[in-house]
Amino acid sequence: MSSFAFLSNNAFMKVAPADAAMPYAVAGVAWDGCVTNRPGARFGPRAIREASHMLCDGVHPHFDATPEGRLTDLGDLVLPNTSLEGMRAAMGALVDRMVRAHHMAWLGGDHSITLPLLRAYKAWLGRPLAVIHFDAHCDTWEDHFGEPSGHGTWVYEAIQEGLVVRECFTQFGIRSAGLREAREYVADQGGQIFSARQLRGLDGPAQLQPLLQRVRERLAAHGNPPLYLSLDIDCLDPAFAPGTGTPEPGGMTTNQVLTILEELADLPFVGMDCVEVAPPYDHAELTSYAAASFVWTYLCGRVAADTRGPR
Repeated sequence: MSSFAFLSNNAFMKVAPADAAMPYAVAGVAWDGCVTNRPGARFGPRAIREASHMLCDGVHPHFDATPEGRLTDLGDLVLPNTSLEGMRAAMGALVDRMVRAHHMAWLGGDHSITLPLLRAYKAWLGRPLAVIHFDAHCDTWEDHFGEPSGHGTWVYEAIQEGLVVRECFTQFGIRSAGLREAREYVADQGGQIFSARQLRGLDGPAQLQPLLQRVRERLAAHGNPPLYLSLDIDCLDPAFAPGTGTPEPGGMTTNQVLTILEELADLPFVGMDCVEVAPPYDHAELTSYAAASFVWTYLCGRVAADTRGPR
């Protein structure tokens, strides 16, 4: 199998996959049975892994840290591929075991995988989670084109099920068409939304700092609950990520996403996913490279935070 980053069996470091002793792990969830436009995200985990081989020795230039020697790749989950409920039910036991053994980064797959992941984290931690959600779409619809659940309903379902702390749910990059009730649902529930329009022209730590401070203040006001990151690659403008199922013009830049990941790396993250990478529509692997860089940056930030403690 192909392993994440420089840890492939064929890479020069020769680190074995599925190493139970490693504190960090990645795993693929190759499911795209809930896409509403273009399919192909089931091939995302493979493409992200292949792109990650460009990360050389894996030492992050901002954190001066690397997951080398701490990271393993658990491969793709073996799941049914024709039933959403079957897939989510099968994920349960697999995910529960993994989150208890490793700090996980999940490679999607479409965004419907995030709901069972949040269920597993809440069951493990015994409390709702804070969430940082990058996306072009609000994912707060009450149904999925007539079906009760899908990749556009997981935020609504997570809030309704009490999986998340409503006031600590933050969205970045939202810009797609939709009724006001869906677009503003997170804010109406007490969370906060930084739309793509609000983010225009903001680049770098200094310009983004007021927004990031608001994230920190929300978390602190609620006792810094465990934090989950869900990163839909279509938060990026299609110029940076053409390889996705539902591209939306007017999105974020890779610099903006990387800055936010770097500046918030000391927060109490417990896991992350990167979803909706659809290689059939990619150009020159731009989308896969961005996704690999985001996952790597997250992992390096975790290593740095765990090693040095909070800033």
